[in-house]
Amino acid sequence: MQSEKKPVVAVGSCLVGEPVRFNGEHKRRNPHIEHLKDHLELIPICPEVGIGLGVPRETIRLVEVGGEMRARDSKTQQNDVTDALQGYADRQQKEMPQLCGYILVKGSPSCGMERVAYYNERGNKVASDQSGIYARRLLENDPLLPVEEDGRLHDHALRESFVSRVYLYSRWKSLLAEDLTFSRLVNFYADYKYLVMAHSVPIYQQLGPLLANGKQKELDELADEVIHLMMTAFKKVVTPGQQANVLQHIQGYLKNKLSAEEKRSLQQLIDQYRKGIVPLIAPMTLLKHHFERSPDPYIERQVFMRPYPDELALRSHLY
Repeated sequence: MQSEKKPVVAVGSCLVGEPVRFNGEHKRRNPHIEHLKDHLELIPICPEVGIGLGVPRETIRLVEVGGEMRARDSKTQQNDVTDALQGYADRQQKEMPQLCGYILVKGSPSCGMERVAYYNERGNKVASDQSGIYARRLLENDPLLPVEEDGRLHDHALRESFVSRVYLYSRWKSLLAEDLTFSRLVNFYADYKYLVMAHSVPIYQQLGPLLANGKQKELDELADEVIHLMMTAFKKVVTPGQQANVLQHIQGYLKNKLSAEEKRSLQQLIDQYRKGIVPLIAPMTLLKHHFERSPDPYIERQVFMRPYPDELALRSHLY
């Protein structure tokens, strides 16, 4: 993977220690967000402060009004900040075109990703199945934007999925910043072929024929289909079985270059990974060792071999 700039990711200000919550405090620091800041350019944002609400301030909540979700102050419901939050999200899209991901705040009526509580106009809680007003507008403006909530980052599989999407989107935006051609689009997908296969074989099977017949479509339309399919694949959490399947495909490029004993050792590590005995980093390290001795140009370009910096240690966990 070539040298590249850190992807830009927005994060709730309260999640990185800024005292911007309604009570003048911040949320407890998330160690996984702390770890990510060495490899991602984290931009703290608090939409409630951004629209001019003070610190400390009256809490806001989602209120269903005529079938529509509104963000109002919790006490009187007289201060409606829905339009302001939506407008702030619109400005963020224009002012931060380089944005490649967002870490949202669990349960927030402004920037909660999901499972946000809402109330009726009498003040009774109805359910907890909404998105925050600001977060929803962000995704309406950019449906491809990778998002995740702070609490869900404790799950290493979800964390890995999020980081993979962030790096994919960052590289995609770099591709679009160049003069996009059919050839560059095909090469971009070719670099991601095995990583897409790891996430979703059905989508991998769709993308090949789509690009093979791609010249029958307008380039912009084709590119839009390709990145939507890739992002959809990357939202799916990878299983050890899927990863092991890809490892065996890649192992095939070494079939005439390894001794019988080396093949057995590599296959044993792949099987141990599939069974949850060793983490993915174990067979990956051995594979990389063999390809250092016997380079293969096609495998060298595969993002699967290093989808993000190794220092993130996202492949060092047992499933």
